[in-house]
Amino acid sequence: MNATIKLENVRHFPVLLNEIISIISPLYGGTFIDCTFGQGGYSKKILENSNNKIYAIDRDCSSIKIVNQFKKKYQNRFDFENIKFSEILNLEKKIENIRGIIFDLGYSTTQIKDSEKGLSFNDKGKLNMKMGLNNFSADDVVNKLGQKELSKIFKVFGDESSSNVISKKIISFRKSKDLQTEDLVNIVNSVKKKKFSKIHSATKVFQALRIIVNNEVSELIYGLINSFKLLPVGGMIIIVTFHSIEDKIVKFFLKNYSENKNDSRYLPAKSEKKKLFKLIDKKPIIPNANEIKHNPASRSAKLRYGIKLNNHSDFSEFLKKFNYLLEVERLVQEI
Repeated sequence: MNATIKLENVRHFPVLLNEIISIISPLYGGTFIDCTFGQGGYSKKILENSNNKIYAIDRDCSSIKIVNQFKKKYQNRFDFENIKFSEILNLEKKIENIRGIIFDLGYSTTQIKDSEKGLSFNDKGKLNMKMGLNNFSADDVVNKLGQKELSKIFKVFGDESSSNVISKKIISFRKSKDLQTEDLVNIVNSVKKKKFSKIHSATKVFQALRIIVNNEVSELIYGLINSFKLLPVGGMIIIVTFHSIEDKIVKFFLKNYSENKNDSRYLPAKSEKKKLFKLIDKKPIIPNANEIKHNPASRSAKLRYGIKLNNHSDFSEFLKKFNYLLEVERLVQEI
């Protein structure tokens, strides 16, 4: 009960809110899909214009109290569904006049502070990290997967240089008992104790576990593909990323399908593939110094967006490009 009271008092700041509103405002007068409803920061601002509607989705159903407040206040201008990014095509027959689809891939302050979710290294007890609609937890990953699998997950999804040593220590530790949150933190600290950094030594391992537990790579990839299919021509996809894996995926998705390239200038020109997006800003939009000062968690945010130009949708190149990440996700299929 005390945890609930504390969480209700935690304030969350929607990242790059003014920039997003500026980008989408020319499209006002239709429906916007908020793919990461969370505390409702983006949705609330968009709904201030009475001509707009919001259809929000979120895999985390802990926002249900705020959802009910929105339904009561905005009535027929707001709806919500507890689904994942990859399931966004479920909305196809439920929404008309879609103008934009917005993704904020960061975790809210309330989610990080929620000890039951176990996203923080300061939490105690059983590892979790499930954000909703999951098939397994971080506890399952660290206590059931082999050393090679754990090492690869930490290396690829966390860019952890000590992944091999950490995974070996995990295997050794769990011969006597299952790891809990504090045990994992202690193992990482013991490996990286001589390396000074302002960033907590367990950050990369925890990031990797969160990504694998929530299938963040496949959810983002198929969320983008299915959002494109759902969006009408002229509509906009807007994505805010917070780490390099996310940004690499989003950057390729928008940039690769907004340009025409030949393999070599010395070869005959190929038939041009259809451009799927128009990009207004070629570089990502980042928070200004004032926003970072008031919300330090925003410092790594990057905003990219594109306007849909046509309905052509061959994404085989996109899937091939990031298949190596999808293969790492498949390491947990046997759990």
